Amino acid sequence: MAISYFTSRNRSDESFFTGDRQSPWFLVAFGMVGAALSGVTFVSVPGMVGNNNFYFFQFILGNVVGYLFITFVLIPLYYRLKLVSIYGYLNDRFGNSTYKTGSLFFLVSQSFGASLRLLLAAKILQFAFFDKLQIPFFVTVVIILMLVWLYTNKSGIKTIVWTDTMQTFFLIMAAVVTIYSITTTMGLTMGESVTKVVEHKYFKVFNWEHKSGNNFFKQFMAGVLIAIAMMGLDQNMMQKTLTCKNRWDAQKNTLTFSLILALTQFLFLGLGILLYIYADSIQVLLPKGEQGQFLDTDTLFPNLAINHLGLVAGVSFLLGIIAASFSSVDSALTALTTSFTYDFLDISKKSSKEKKRMKNQVLFGFSVVVFIIIMIFSGSRGDIISIIFNVAGYTYGPLLGLYLLGMFSSVAVKDKWVPLICIVSPVLTYLLSIYLKKRFNFDFGFISIAVNGLFTILGLLMIKQKKQL
Repeated sequence: MAISYFTSRNRSDESFFTGDRQSPWFLVAFGMVGAALSGVTFVSVPGMVGNNNFYFFQFILGNVVGYLFITFVLIPLYYRLKLVSIYGYLNDRFGNSTYKTGSLFFLVSQSFGASLRLLLAAKILQFAFFDKLQIPFFVTVVIILMLVWLYTNKSGIKTIVWTDTMQTFFLIMAAVVTIYSITTTMGLTMGESVTKVVEHKYFKVFNWEHKSGNNFFKQFMAGVLIAIAMMGLDQNMMQKTLTCKNRWDAQKNTLTFSLILALTQFLFLGLGILLYIYADSIQVLLPKGEQGQFLDTDTLFPNLAINHLGLVAGVSFLLGIIAASFSSVDSALTALTTSFTYDFLDISKKSSKEKKRMKNQVLFGFSVVVFIIIMIFSGSRGDIISIIFNVAGYTYGPLLGLYLLGMFSSVAVKDKWVPLICIVSPVLTYLLSIYLKKRFNFDFGFISIAVNGLFTILGLLMIKQKKQL
């Protein structure tokens, strides 16, 4: 609230959306880590090690390559066009129907992604605090969304650049404190802890089985494409980057962010193995499914931190999950508001009074949407991070296809047919994935985004115009 107060002074009509393009790049880079990680990485990545070993690191390596594409291809494009909503590029390149379609796919993707991230954090807060106070889960979600609205409604992204920096610090601190607590409790030196992690049966980094969803090439390529789609083609992440003073600062921001993010995710994977080692030592067992896989892996970290590792670890964990939950949902709601008001309501042509009214109404509206999605998925089990990336494969695939065709070809398309192509492509991807899994036991894994993007490109080529750009 204090940060919101100071950043809202001397604000302009565009402060909510662009931060007046005065954000220090190093603050943006560090703060973006918290928004990218969210409560999902904070809890799901350590938990998923039990079922997926260290295979997620293959995906992280792909992410690093994807961020290079964002840095040297997408950012120069966005700054050259002076975009506020990045989907304005689709209007310039293909036409109005394509522009609206791209923005709509982002709105759907981000609404589900933000909701699922907040769902996990809200469940943990419910488990740690609100159940003991006999407060219902839906009230917990309402409280979080109200607090987010209170500090973002005035200056939006201008405030979030600073709050995300603070939230990222607490998120990383919680992981470090937990690692220290485990090693101290078990009487291990840091060197011994590293040895135990590296020698553990879950420390399997590369998978070469071609039918597996965790195959290296599938995970690496998915990492590249999902980084491009969920970061470079995502209004949420790019809106922060575009608050930097110029293109050079924005590029330094992205490169720094990608390095910090990769190291932090590696830290959380290592923490996951330590958590399973500690759970075994004190005989805390997770329930297993019929095929021997762990169920409810997202409960491992919160259960051990709050109930077994002592007060310091418990408090730091709760600070971390609170920071993670707010850093993911505040920027998502701001990005959703920006995209909808610019892409569908044409807010740039409105008066200051109208801008403020429309912005507040849309921000409230998306808060309600997020609440509804959370309640629909509130009974879900397993690791949320897999659900998020699987959903992203279907919702971001058309965006990936549109941008790749737009940037690397001169093809012109029949604009009015683009929405149909972008709807059919995810459906075909889903049907193909079901067929291959049943017929050949071949799992797409996260690579469904590539198949989806390819179907989109093929569909766009079928509706191309004779005249090229």
